[in-house]
Amino acid sequence: MNIYKLLQLNRKIKSHRIKFFGLWLLHKFNKRYLAVNLDPVMACNLRCKMCYFTDADYVKTLKGQFKPEELEQVAKTIFKRALKLQIGCGTEPTLYKNLPEIVKLGKQYGVPYISLTTNANLLNEESIEALLKAGLNEFTISLHGVTKESYEGFMNKASYKKFHNAFNAFQKLKSKYKFEVRINYTFNKDNFYELSELFKHFNGESFDLLQIRPIRKIGNTEYNDFDLESLREDYPKVIQEIRANCKANNITLLASIEIPKKSDINSSSLIFDYTFCYVSPNNLWKNGFDWKNETFNQYSKRIGWSKQLFSNIFKSEKELKSLSNRLNYEVEFN
Repeated sequence: MNIYKLLQLNRKIKSHRIKFFGLWLLHKFNKRYLAVNLDPVMACNLRCKMCYFTDADYVKTLKGQFKPEELEQVAKTIFKRALKLQIGCGTEPTLYKNLPEIVKLGKQYGVPYISLTTNANLLNEESIEALLKAGLNEFTISLHGVTKESYEGFMNKASYKKFHNAFNAFQKLKSKYKFEVRINYTFNKDNFYELSELFKHFNGESFDLLQIRPIRKIGNTEYNDFDLESLREDYPKVIQEIRANCKANNITLLASIEIPKKSDINSSSLIFDYTFCYVSPNNLWKNGFDWKNETFNQYSKRIGWSKQLFSNIFKSEKELKSLSNRLNYEVEFN
């Protein structure tokens, strides 16, 4: 399954009413429509300056990791409804010792697409291959700087060498396994322009997708300059150059045509909270879901989930504006 073609199709359907009607049908007929985002351990090995892990007080609140039997219950409860399983959402999943077992659980329950989001500093060829053998479809790699100075400056405790070693392993293993590597580049006004040099530092054969996304406030972070207005005029020109390089290397680019404004809204973002399912040792999907003792369908019926999806068909965009800050990306297949 090509998850990015589904995203592209979702963008082509402009009417949020059609989208919610589709979600309602999928829910009623027990089909897959959830994007399950799973954090197996509440910790991180880095202290990236644009991340809330630089907030010592907040980090103190992040505790716990899943026991194997708990993960099996999570899989039994929610994986049958997962269209995609993303392992790693707000923490670093490679700190979890039995990571390939989570991938195997996903495959056991037929999840079509499984991705791992990681800073890649704890990956090596052996651990990468173990995940691929378990059935992983994609590595999503966080990157906050193209050069060594910028990378290690923004990603405290990270090693530029270890990061590149992981990409060398990706390139080598692509001859044996079918999988994708996606770079998520979060830009600010201090690391944006070096994006023009990305292909001087990274081999285009080592990754398949590049997502370029603007910095967002996600807590009390060490780096807190969120003003991107100084980049607005140059942004389209830089993105055009990157688009050309991506096309030359057969890489899919996910990037907005211009820097999104806070007031931007579209029908894709309106359904986000109805397909997004966050799972951690302290939470599964929604508050009040007793996932150890009730099924997904039992809880959905208890909260009137089907009625809520159906009622959204008849709501206006203004009524659904609570999701208006979701950012969107142009998906190009080169």
